[in-house]
Amino acid sequence: MLAVIDYGAGNLRSVLHALKYLKAENVQLVQEPSQMEGAEKIILPGVGAFGAGMEKLHEQNLVEPIREAVAEGIPYLGICLGMQFLFDYSDEMGHHDGLGILQGKVTRFPEFEDLKVPHMGWNTLNATKESDLLGQLPDNPYAYFVHSYYCVPDNADDVLITVDYGLPFTAAVERDNVYGVQFHPEKSQQVGIQILKNFLTL
Repeated sequence: MLAVIDYGAGNLRSVLHALKYLKAENVQLVQEPSQMEGAEKIILPGVGAFGAGMEKLHEQNLVEPIREAVAEGIPYLGICLGMQFLFDYSDEMGHHDGLGILQGKVTRFPEFEDLKVPHMGWNTLNATKESDLLGQLPDNPYAYFVHSYYCVPDNADDVLITVDYGLPFTAAVERDNVYGVQFHPEKSQQVGIQILKNFLTL
C-alpha cells in the first residue's frame, strides 16, 4: 500500500493525478494513524507554512507513526514542505520543530539584489551522487520550484541534488530509505514523472 499523507496541503490533488497517470496501485490517503497500517511506501506532499503544517500533523497524531515507519525502513518521499519536515526545525515565522529524521534546519533565502524571493519557476538540477531515485533522467534536468525557504543539512552526505539560486542550496536529499525533493515532481513534466516512477519501483 502506498500511503499519501493528507493534512490539507494544496498540491495533494496534483500529486494524486500524477500517481494515477503512473497507474500506481493501492493508494491510500492517510489522515489518521490507523490508515498507515500496512504502508509499504509513504509520500508526504506539502505546500504552505512549516509551523502550520507540523501543527496539523500533530493534530492528526501522524508525527510518531511517520517517524516509526521511517525507522522501520519504509521508503519515504517528501515533496516541497514534505522534504522540509524531515529536518530538525524551521525558522519560518519563529522556531518550529520538524520530524528530526535528518539533522539540519530550514531557513529563508536572503534578499538578493537581482533575484526575487520566492524562488519560482524552472531550474537546473545538479546531482551530487548516483541514486535509484534519479534513474533514467537526462543530464542536468530541469524541475519546477515554488519556495522561499530551503533546507540546510548538517550532513553533506544527505545531499542528493543542489540547485543554484543566488546561492547553491540543497534541492533533494537521500539517506537510506528517506528521500526528499524541494521541487514539485507533479509539476515538472517528464522529469518529475520519472522521479515518481523511480520511487514507486524502488
